[in-house]
Order: sequence, then structure tokens, then C-alpha cells
Amino acid sequence: MHEYSIVQSLLESCEEHAKQNNSTNVTKVIIKIGVLSGVEPDLLQTAFDTFKEQTVCDKAEFIINRQKVVITCLFCNQESTLEKNEFLCPNCQSKEVKVIDGEDMYLMSLEME
Repeated sequence: MHEYSIVQSLLESCEEHAKQNNSTNVTKVIIKIGVLSGVEPDLLQTAFDTFKEQTVCDKAEFIINRQKVVITCLFCNQESTLEKNEFLCPNCQSKEVKVIDGEDMYLMSLEME
């Protein structure tokens, strides 16, 4: 379960940001997870709830925004959000596409006191 190591890195990042901003309490952590990232949101939530104790995130709300796959068609230059994992341009049906979002996980914002 690599979600545990991801959460530990996330909590370390939260600790660093809190320290840089003279805060001792993070109240909200918002992340974005791409559907192709390989990260399981439910396991990540469980890991966050397990490891947040005795950190600046002890009472933090954890919000996960799921990012669908966004592509650019290399044939017609149309940018599209895919509803299914069918890597075809919805505009021209070309298979020549480039994924531009939906593969990564990002820390989007922190709220601190």
C-alpha cells in the first residue's frame, strides 16, 4: 500500500508549510488525484486519518478532488475531458492524443490557523 508513504510525505509537507507560516494547526488539506495516478482515494483517506494524529494536521479536514483525464488531440488540437478511459479524441476520433491532466496527485491548498 503505497498510500501510506504518500500520506507520510504529504504530512511532512504540511508540517513544513505550517512552520514557514508560523502556524501550529492545519485545518484543511485539499488535494487533487488524477484517475490515472495509481492512488486509491479511499485508502489515502484511511491513511491520512491514521497518521495525522500528533501532527499539525491532527484536526484537519481532508478533501480529495478527483481529476478526470484531460487530453489534447495531436490531429485537431482539441482539448477534451474524457468521461471513459477511451483514449480517442471525441471531436475527430483520432488516436493521436496527449494526456495533459489526470495522471498526478497534487497538494492544492492548506488552510491554517
